[in-house]
Amino acid sequence: MSLLVAAALGLCTARAAYADDASPDATTDTSTSTSASTNPSDAGTSTGAATDSKWKIGVGPGVMITPKYPGSRQLKVFPFPALDISYDDRIFSQGPDVLGINVLRGPAYHVGAAFSFDFQTRKDNDDPRLHGLGNVYGGPKLKLFADYTWWAFTGSIAAYQDIDGHHQGTTVSTDFVASAPVGGWLFSVGPGFTWANGTYTQTFFGVTGQQSAASGLPAYSTSAGVRDIHMNAMVTYDFSKHWDGSVAATFGRLEHNAASSPITEKRFELDTIASVNYKF
Repeated sequence: MSLLVAAALGLCTARAAYADDASPDATTDTSTSTSASTNPSDAGTSTGAATDSKWKIGVGPGVMITPKYPGSRQLKVFPFPALDISYDDRIFSQGPDVLGINVLRGPAYHVGAAFSFDFQTRKDNDDPRLHGLGNVYGGPKLKLFADYTWWAFTGSIAAYQDIDGHHQGTTVSTDFVASAPVGGWLFSVGPGFTWANGTYTQTFFGVTGQQSAASGLPAYSTSAGVRDIHMNAMVTYDFSKHWDGSVAATFGRLEHNAASSPITEKRFELDTIASVNYKF
């Protein structure tokens, strides 16, 4: 999940840059949106009533596909609300970001913070191999982010800190994407990597002596380091003035401690979000 959230940060900022180029009267949304963005600096110059409002609202159904747990061969599918709500490019609620703020913002950059919900979990009943390891629950995280767009290219960084005591520690994802519009389509793609601290890697990939005795897996200690390298891809299509659809995917490869863990069955990960949005 942390991979896909970081992908959305970079990919949708790139989309905002193209929205600015395509329409000088458009309004720019936050960098964390999972749907189209526009530029607020021009809102006051528009003669259309629809662009005078500082509110931007988009809602719709979505679906998420992600590994059952980090390193799992199995995937889980669940519904996901595709929210895209912002006010004056300052306050926003979008996707996993329940509530966020752009502390600093401009036509080409955003710096801010958000309370984000992480759905990444691991449970004993996910796989017989996990019996005795104990459950790891998802929960809220504090997210700090920054991004910068130049022409078709966007660089972004997002840090996530567990604030609910679920021992998920800290992760930092850095991404770089390039975007290109083709008719009503927008294509974005680019690489990135995720770093994780020792608390995160021990929780999801480590096996203590007690867990080893209970599960039969060999004991395994971890440390901070690169969790994965990944490639982000996003395709968006505008069906009409009010409707659009998008598919965002992150293809990741676990590295170092995560790759060598006895818990890991598969080094390659796929995280996908597909959604349809109605824009008011």
